[in-house]
Amino acid sequence: MRSFNLFDGELDESRDQPGFSWRRAKVGERIGAEKLGASLYELQPGERTFPYHYEYGNEEWLLVVVGRPTLRDPNGERELRPGDLVCFPEGPEGAHQIRNATDEPVRILVASTKVQPDAAVYPDSGKIGIWTGNEAESHYLFRIEDDVDYWDGEGGST
Repeated sequence: MRSFNLFDGELDESRDQPGFSWRRAKVGERIGAEKLGASLYELQPGERTFPYHYEYGNEEWLLVVVGRPTLRDPNGERELRPGDLVCFPEGPEGAHQIRNATDEPVRILVASTKVQPDAAVYPDSGKIGIWTGNEAESHYLFRIEDDVDYWDGEGGST
């Protein structure tokens, strides 16, 4: 059995997108998980994990490991503390975003079912993303306003 320590385990991946920068460890992979995914994120002051979003196809959980991150959800914003555990169900009621509004780093564990294809909706920017589960196609992002009729481009009967 493999293990990983949430307090001092090595964070070996990073994203350097201003406002959304983080370091992480894919904990699920590290411990050999196949049906659940989990990543440990470390956020510096002022940073967020991802844009405000909700998903269809997957449920996510958040566990605060270190620090006091701010959770934005459909009910507004609130500060979380170490040990807090939150579930984000599928659909609009599970919309969320995590940011670090403090002067100290925070560590959070985000766990998820690993169902693909998966769709994520980004209400602030009016986008939808589709993750196919196929490495060749990877994922696609679209503006929701570009929605077309089901039959658009199908050419009609022959």
